[in-house]
Amino acid sequence: MEKTILITGATSGFGKAIAEKFAANGWNCIITGRRKERLDALSTELTQQYGVKILSLVFDVQNREAVFKAIGSIPGEWQTIDVLVNNAGLALGRDSFENADLTDWETMLDTNVKGVMYVTKAVLPYMIKRKKGHIINMGSVAGKLVYKEGNGYCASKHALDALSKSMRIDLLPQRIKVTAIHPGAAETEFSLVRFKGDEGKAKQIYDGFTPLYANDIADVAYYCASLPENICINDLSLSSVSQADGIYFYKE
Repeated sequence: MEKTILITGATSGFGKAIAEKFAANGWNCIITGRRKERLDALSTELTQQYGVKILSLVFDVQNREAVFKAIGSIPGEWQTIDVLVNNAGLALGRDSFENADLTDWETMLDTNVKGVMYVTKAVLPYMIKRKKGHIINMGSVAGKLVYKEGNGYCASKHALDALSKSMRIDLLPQRIKVTAIHPGAAETEFSLVRFKGDEGKAKQIYDGFTPLYANDIADVAYYCASLPENICINDLSLSSVSQADGIYFYKE
C-alpha cells in the first residue's frame, strides 16, 4: 500500500535527508520549500533513484496565504497524507538579549512557530477526513533548556514544544499521532544560516566532537513513522554522545 509524506523545508539539511530516507523505502513525497531549483533537483533525484512519485510545492511557511493556497490545491490523489513533517525552521543570530536583532526574532517566531501552525492547519482536514495521520514536529534541545544568548531561538522552540503537546491532546479524538523530535547539535546548513554566512563561526560550533548529521535525524523520523498504528513516540530528544543537553559538551 502506497504511503505519502509531506515535508516542509525539504531543500536541505534534515528535510532533504528525510525525503531521501522515506523515498528509499517506497514512500511518495510532497516536498516543499522556498527554492524551486533545489526542489526540482531533489524531485528528479528521488524519482530517478527510487521510482517514487514526487509533488513539489514552492512556498514560504511564513506566508499564511501561500501555505493555504498551495496545500489546499493539492490534487486528490495526493490528499491521503500519512505523515506531515514540520521541518522548516531556522536560528538567526547568537547575541545577548539586549543586543539581539528584532527582525531575527520575528523571523524565527514566524517560521518556527507560526509556520508550523499554518502548515498543520492546512494539512489537518485531509487527516481528519480519514481519522488517521502522523504529525512530526522538528524541535530542538533548545526547546527543553535555555542557553546563553539563545533567547529568541530558545523561545521559538519552547513554543513549538508546547504546541506539540497541545496538538497531541486536541487531536486524540481524531486518532492523529503527534511526535516532537528534539535534536542536539547537528552539522547541516543550520549554523551557517545562524551566523549569516560566516563559515568560520559556523565551523567552530562543531570543533572537537562528532555531531549529529542529517541522516541520523532522518533515521529517527522514519523509525517513529514506521511503528504500529497503536504506538506513538510523543517526545524524543537525541544528541551526540559528546553532548548532554543544550549547554554541556565534551570536546577533545
